[in-house]
Amino acid sequence: MKLIKNLEHETAALLKDQVQVLPGQIVSKTLAQNESVSITLFAFSEGEEIGTHDSEGDAMVLVLEGTGEFTVDGKRLTAGPGEFLIMPRKKPHSVSAPENFKMMLTVVFPQGEQAGE
Repeated sequence: MKLIKNLEHETAALLKDQVQVLPGQIVSKTLAQNESVSITLFAFSEGEEIGTHDSEGDAMVLVLEGTGEFTVDGKRLTAGPGEFLIMPRKKPHSVSAPENFKMMLTVVFPQGEQAGE
């Protein structure tokens, strides 16, 4: 059983080449999904967006190509290739594409809350 799916195993490759921008769309490719973690590649066409929402887990975005705009708890951020940002759990956030861009989203979900977390 492969825990990471939809990618060639035992091969070196560029993540940005694993998902393609399609006009007027947001394309996603799930790489891993379980109760602990979710890893997904996204390709945004210019002008597309994911509206404001929140998550039960901490979300880390790594921009692979182009530039993305992110609003996290009311704060606007821009990130380009090689840059990352964290969207803390339960804080509202959104993503928009001022140009075509690609990103990898990793969400880590809590497994048994500890006091003070």
